[in-house]
Amino acid sequence: MGDLSVLPAKRFASKRQDVWSLINEAAAASPIQPLVNMGQGFFGYNPPDFIRDAAKVAIDRLDCNQYAPTKGRPRLKEALSSMYSPHWGRKLDPNSEITITTGANEGMPILGNLEPSSVANQFHLKGMLSVFMSFIEQGDEVIIFEPYFDQYLENIRMPGGVIKCVPLHPPARGDSETCSSSEWTLDIADFEAAITPRTKMVVINTPHNPIGKIFSREELQKIGDICVQRRIMILSDEVYDSLDYVPFTRIATLSPEIQRLTLTVGSAGKHFFCTGWRVGWVIGPAELIDYVAFAHTKICYCTPSPLQEGAAVAYEQSLTNGFWSQTKAEMRAKMDRFCEVFKELGIPYTDPEGGYFVLANLAKVKLPADYVFPEHVKNRRRDFKLAWFLIMELGVAAIPPTEFYTPEHEHLGEQYMRFAVCKNDDVLDMAKERLRGLKAYI
Repeated sequence: MGDLSVLPAKRFASKRQDVWSLINEAAAASPIQPLVNMGQGFFGYNPPDFIRDAAKVAIDRLDCNQYAPTKGRPRLKEALSSMYSPHWGRKLDPNSEITITTGANEGMPILGNLEPSSVANQFHLKGMLSVFMSFIEQGDEVIIFEPYFDQYLENIRMPGGVIKCVPLHPPARGDSETCSSSEWTLDIADFEAAITPRTKMVVINTPHNPIGKIFSREELQKIGDICVQRRIMILSDEVYDSLDYVPFTRIATLSPEIQRLTLTVGSAGKHFFCTGWRVGWVIGPAELIDYVAFAHTKICYCTPSPLQEGAAVAYEQSLTNGFWSQTKAEMRAKMDRFCEVFKELGIPYTDPEGGYFVLANLAKVKLPADYVFPEHVKNRRRDFKLAWFLIMELGVAAIPPTEFYTPEHEHLGEQYMRFAVCKNDDVLDMAKERLRGLKAYI
């Protein structure tokens, strides 16, 4: 008999271990337990009572335990319309301009052929994955800014998309001084140079993971104007939009022309500390949302009904109970609390304008020359070695950001480590105590 081995798809055939499995395996093998997990961006605490209570009530309702409408439960779409309409400066139609997805990640788009006749035809869907599967065809190019959220890559590649990366340049003084995330800059000439006749979409993440950068109004205006001129669709990933510590601009609100090209993605999981609920949404022009909803139908049909109802009640109540201002203040306080250890050690970091990640620059940390790294780590960039060292020697897990770069630009991030501060204060304090052990290596 011949070789009966089954070959995986080429995009999954690489033997290089991804950062998530590498860090998790290292954490399990660390001699220092319990490990302090500052790596993955899941919350270390429960959602507030008002959202959990709403979900419990929904589970007892007959209609909430059956299939939800494909575009989402009406109450949730109406609640989102009430929340976001003031930012758009008009009433968002909950039935035609909002669709619910199973997490924000499923709500990413897919582009089809651009036709000149109308905006609807410009982005004709074949049918993220709800947005990427809706719009990307074989050979279509999608521009993303690096470092990027790594899930973008396979979501773009699945329908045959080609990724074009444009780097955000770190501050020149980042190795020696704490800098604002605003100092990670986009060279608009780099963006324009990446555009070709095959460019169908640009993905913007603001507030940004992992940098914490909030793209300025001026930056977004330049990007948006170019997209209008070149008829390029915009996917704005705004899942951290409730954690903005400086003025935040939504690119879709800059002009009617930009708005017609823009789909905005959001997440109840990020808003209400319930990432396991997988409730997200997409806001955009009705003619584009129809295609996103159609793709969603083919991917998973609908999003869990009782969790949609729970999220709906949470959004309704959050408009009046002070939740947003309280959450923002508490997360900023966690950020400041955690970063005290870097100030003590003289380790510079990127002070985020939004979100719950902080990038610490560990260029001053000197790893022992004779330290033994495993095979799958020793040939990776310096930040992977730092991550392994932190786990094994200090019992703290963080994420090496070169995972979020193409090989061409990995050097831009290899001195940094990403820490997630969305944890209980006692966890943050334990992490700080252990990180003080870095003093011996500075």
